[in-house]
Amino acid sequence: MSDETTLPLYLRGRFAPVPEEHSAADLTVRGSLPPDLDGRYLRNGPNPLPGEDKGHWFTGSGMLHGIRLGRGRAAWYRNRWVRTRELEGHPFVRRDFTIDLTATPANTHVIRHAGVVLALCEVGLPHWVTPSLETVGPYDFAGRLKTAMTAHPKEDPATGELHLFGAGFAPPYLTYHRVTAEGLLLDSRPIDVPGPTMMHDFAITEHHIVWMDLPVVFDPALAGRGGMPYRWDEAYGARLGLMSRTAGSTDVRWYEVDPCYVFHVGNAYEDAQGRIVLDAVRYDHAGFRNAWSDLGGSTGPGGPAGVPEPGHPQSHAVLHRWTLDPVTGRVTESPLDDRDAEFPTHNETRTGRPNRYLYTVSGDGIVKHDLTCRTSHLYETPGARHAGEAVFVPAADGKGEDEGWLLSLISNDDGEAGELLVLDAAELSVQAVVELPYPVPSGFHGSWLPEPGPAA
Repeated sequence: MSDETTLPLYLRGRFAPVPEEHSAADLTVRGSLPPDLDGRYLRNGPNPLPGEDKGHWFTGSGMLHGIRLGRGRAAWYRNRWVRTRELEGHPFVRRDFTIDLTATPANTHVIRHAGVVLALCEVGLPHWVTPSLETVGPYDFAGRLKTAMTAHPKEDPATGELHLFGAGFAPPYLTYHRVTAEGLLLDSRPIDVPGPTMMHDFAITEHHIVWMDLPVVFDPALAGRGGMPYRWDEAYGARLGLMSRTAGSTDVRWYEVDPCYVFHVGNAYEDAQGRIVLDAVRYDHAGFRNAWSDLGGSTGPGGPAGVPEPGHPQSHAVLHRWTLDPVTGRVTESPLDDRDAEFPTHNETRTGRPNRYLYTVSGDGIVKHDLTCRTSHLYETPGARHAGEAVFVPAADGKGEDEGWLLSLISNDDGEAGELLVLDAAELSVQAVVELPYPVPSGFHGSWLPEPGPAA
């Protein structure tokens, strides 16, 4: 057995994968669960099989963790691997060098649209899973989805449409898709970009799609070595693009921005002057190199992994704002906060519309950002506990944007069992803690799936 200190960061401490699937009922709750919380909190993340190291945190086989809440109690906890062809041992790249879009980790996000729960990973097709976390199989929208699907689709709260994209290693490098509220994929359009980048996220506003064409690119020389075959390439450039949501549109107006990378968008909207405002977590070159090295990625030419190049100070990721003006063609940008930040979330009834609040994970806690007052407030998790992404659940009778709760899975560096933290989003105070009987590794993204009826 490997000495813990020799394992890469993404396989030890709070990232350490769990070796088994479990089910547990009637969980202990400290505090009081709100009656509004009647549903299932599901979260996805990488969890390699025992003894397996795929060379990067992002590439471990997907495992879903779920907690059923209702009637003030926590009815069950379950964890299940997403049973993809990759988990069964099939290669993503076949012998004839074609891609098997069903042989993916399916490890990044889990959503529900038109009644179907989907485990997502941006290099392949989504996987249909049941609300109790059993895998049904790959899902291609009745044969209409011919590309990979982003792990960060956006559902418009007004229309119910799901907007998504697929990124490819060969042309077309980017394809936009639109799915109706009823789950019919009826619009697919190739979008012209110069090369294959690691486009992980994007944004929508009421009338626009916002693209992020940034300088982390696919490098064929790194393919086949394990891990993630992407690296920073300053020569690629950095730009944001606006595309109309009008049916059939493929024209994109591009805005050059300072070199950076974005894993995750907070939100975007059109302001009173018709400008497009985009809030996201921004990494500069040094910040990306440090994070990418910790995760197992290659930093490419320019110095040892994890060591900034000369002239690049140590840096981190911060919440950042870009404002794009379609009238003048200009873009302005500035930081919104100086804290480390990742996994931005918001009240999704405001997706694509002006929002006042964002929530991020920072250090050992959860931060509430007031974008109007430009202030932030931290809830700090104690000891060796680390908060995961905080998913906002609106109160049933809430009128304010922040009236509701934040759900976050807590992972531990010391191997202790995990917890589901429930915070009052308005006050950032503890409402309840659900004690889980097993450890839960740090992971990626999740969703609250409300459903009527008793907990079962």
